Amino acid sequence: MVTVERARPWGQRLLGAAVLVPAGVFSLPLAAYLLDRGPGTENVILPSQLLVMMLLGAALAGALPALAPRSAGIGRRLLTGAGWGLLAAVLGVAVFWLLLNGLTGA
Repeated sequence: MVTVERARPWGQRLLGAAVLVPAGVFSLPLAAYLLDRGPGTENVILPSQLLVMMLLGAALAGALPALAPRSAGIGRRLLTGAGWGLLAAVLGVAVFWLLLNGLTGA
């Protein structure tokens, strides 16, 4: 049986992207659905989405060592994963914006 730690680096990167990209796309609508319940709550949707994606990216980089440089320690791996999570969140916001507004804008 092949564990995640022993999987090939490209397989780990592919698995990380397969989790982060859909999570980045669906995290904003999900955060909006869960947090937009009353007046004043709309200001916490985007920060909470970014925080959750950073945590997800850090968790993935902790579990998949190939998402960070080979010589990175655990702290740097987690920070690199948080950066990947942030990148996926920004990609998700861009996709969500394009689906709502199209290429011509709002």
